[in-house]
Amino acid sequence: MNERSKTNGPLEGLRVIELGSIVAASFASRLLADLGAEVIKVERPDKPDPLRTWGQGSIAGRSLWWSVQSRNKKLITLDLSQEAGQDVFRSLCATSDVVIENFRPGTLEKWNLGPDVLAEVNPGLIVARISGFGQTGPNRMRPCFAAVAEALGGLRFINGEPGGPPLRLGLSLGDTIAGLFAAQGVLAAMVEREKSGLGQVIDVALTESCLAIMESAIAEYDALGKVRRPAGTCIPGVVPSNVFRTQDDHWFVIAATEQRMFERLLVAMERPDLVGDPRFASHRERARHQGELEELIAAWARTKNVQDLSDILNANDIACGAVYSVAEIVKDRQFEARNALVEHDHELIGSFIAQGVAPVFSRTPGRVRWSGKWVSGCDNDEILKNMLGVPEHEIAHLKKSKII
Repeated sequence: MNERSKTNGPLEGLRVIELGSIVAASFASRLLADLGAEVIKVERPDKPDPLRTWGQGSIAGRSLWWSVQSRNKKLITLDLSQEAGQDVFRSLCATSDVVIENFRPGTLEKWNLGPDVLAEVNPGLIVARISGFGQTGPNRMRPCFAAVAEALGGLRFINGEPGGPPLRLGLSLGDTIAGLFAAQGVLAAMVEREKSGLGQVIDVALTESCLAIMESAIAEYDALGKVRRPAGTCIPGVVPSNVFRTQDDHWFVIAATEQRMFERLLVAMERPDLVGDPRFASHRERARHQGELEELIAAWARTKNVQDLSDILNANDIACGAVYSVAEIVKDRQFEARNALVEHDHELIGSFIAQGVAPVFSRTPGRVRWSGKWVSGCDNDEILKNMLGVPEHEIAHLKKSKII
């Protein structure tokens, strides 16, 4: 990957400034960077992003999580608590399109860098603000991480086995969902800016981002008084769509909720006699007999190894798939064919495989141009001197004063 090569992505020409740390803002800006945006990540000179040390392991002291999450980004250091740093930041905003931040509400205002101030510098600037509870409301100043947002937004309550503790996905799901909504908001604001010429503030709350993907759970409670509860590996009433154990002890998903697909599943199971069974004649009836049906499917799946089961179901055009660990993911031919996994080259870590760019564009695809850089402020001179025109003696003063 050549850093100097042409971006050639759909967001080429868009300049984004990333503030904050850890996951949410970083993920949002990575999505934009992958699609060609020029992302400039700002870190404090004395306090690098903690994500640099997160993850299950590192190579040569370098975090792989950081290397993936900070790919395609330029790194600068800037102390925004000092007036000279604020001056540099305002100058940077004057030449940029988007700011993405995930500080606690009021932090930018404390530094005299609130959206109203930045709008005076650049009326077209879009500011995406990610926080636990949003910029308004009685809980706005409460600390919040993804785990708390997942709990308050309803995701944890419905996840797990009936009667068991509320489980979490082994990812920072609340942060990632909020990052997706922030990136979506930025793109929508860009479309609107084409008409108005003005930027605006995008207020993203982790809690509301989790709440937004709760499907019909809120409506079902309000209209029907039904509380969606943990159901283990299935969704009650969505039948069949569950995991089943194979003969060689793999977990395998079979999802045949559409009527004709379900009938093909019965044929694949060599149970055509059940096609006309009134218990399974419609999705509503299958939901009423979910336990019986899933026991039948489970008993059949247990007689097949994972490869045979996959072959049989795919031959009958039935939605299915083995439950992959990352060890299986990296061997999957479909992911390989679509460049869903791509090689990253890092001058200190070496070469490694990680997620590619999603979604796929037909004419202007995004790509991984470089792996996450490691040295804080490694792009200071390029940004300050070449982009902002700051004289060398002023850059030297900023360094001496520990502004950068």
